Amino acid sequence: MTTPRDLLITTMDLAARRALERGNLSLALAGAELIDLLEARAVTLAGDHLVPSDRRSLADRMLDEAASSLAQQAPYDSVGTWLWRRGRGLSEAYLAALEAEGQLSRRRRHRWMIFQPTHTVLVDSPARRHAANRYASDEPVLAALAAAAGIGDGLTERSPSVADEAVATVLAAVQDAVRDLEAERQRRAIEEAAFDNIWRGD
Repeated sequence: MTTPRDLLITTMDLAARRALERGNLSLALAGAELIDLLEARAVTLAGDHLVPSDRRSLADRMLDEAASSLAQQAPYDSVGTWLWRRGRGLSEAYLAALEAEGQLSRRRRHRWMIFQPTHTVLVDSPARRHAANRYASDEPVLAALAAAAGIGDGLTERSPSVADEAVATVLAAVQDAVRDLEAERQRRAIEEAAFDNIWRGD
């Protein structure tokens, strides 16, 4: 299993406790991909820019797609720029991948309602148990990514407690991106509320 898959399975297992924003999750998944690419030495960091290594196919299809999306020539992507580009719709892509692999199933909430929408649930599998054990162990990378996605205690101001400087840089960039996304949501909510007030004559 990969870190993005562990992250998605963890959030699905725990998300019933709180509503998650798909944008946050997509950014966290992109960060998880980048951390796995660093571990696989498919990319290195030069400052905060992503320098791809010699192109070689990775065993995981989604990670291979992530590696392919890296800018191959200078000027290379910054971590933040790549997170925003790669993260667009990424949670849906991973849901589809897990479903295709048989890790998810679709069920109706009420079988007697013909037109009742289905919902996606995790199947009991070694992958699910692996992700649960990894999260329960307080492994710092998964914990930080899950917090960025909205699981656990949420974002904190503390730096991620990881020894690898490149991984810490990615985790910090994910946190910054999620905060920027939340600020944008708040700005839009204020603008929409002001617009509604104008129409109501408030």
